[in-house]
Amino acid sequence: MTPRKFSIIAGIGYLIIFFAAIFANFFVLEAILKDPLNTIQQDHLMVRLGIIAFLITVVFDVVVAWALFKLYKTHSLSLLSTLFRMMHAAIMGVAIYTLPIALKLNTSEHILMQIEQFNSIWLIGLFFFGIHLMLLGRIMGRPKVIKALLILAGIMYIVDTGAQFLLPSYESYSTIFLALVAIQSIFGEMSFAIWLLLKGGRYTSVESDHKFN
Repeated sequence: MTPRKFSIIAGIGYLIIFFAAIFANFFVLEAILKDPLNTIQQDHLMVRLGIIAFLITVVFDVVVAWALFKLYKTHSLSLLSTLFRMMHAAIMGVAIYTLPIALKLNTSEHILMQIEQFNSIWLIGLFFFGIHLMLLGRIMGRPKVIKALLILAGIMYIVDTGAQFLLPSYESYSTIFLALVAIQSIFGEMSFAIWLLLKGGRYTSVESDHKFN
């Protein structure tokens, strides 16, 4: 396949991850956190669909990692970037394992403990995902704005993960950290996905560096 096709595959994969993650996080997990027992018992189908949505994000995380590796394979950091994204996907897969267990629990306290376990494991995965984004930003030849946004998003993932593990008073600042991560991630990753679909793959990373920087 041509670099252009790999770029389109990566762009489509990003969009699928984006929408699947929105449903799983903001419709399913948020509902469980607000009313754990009733959500599990009365909206169990939605919860099961949320689990499937999380699985879809893992599948397409691997697809995107493969497509980006093929797209930027001439760059010396491409393999390293791919490995960090694969680590994120693997850890996310482990985190998802905790969710079906919540369907079998019958107290809100135990359900919330299970969700907390999911979030803790996923948080570790996001640390490695942040490193992937920083490397990806370094790999990209252009556009420079998206390069910067990806690197910044990667830094924020790493800072947020570190803060959650290191700051006892993290909850007092959680809204600020969440906003910083979300803003950088949405602008950086979504702009990158759109660029992949519209213009990506027309030049290799090395060619882009020489021609446009």
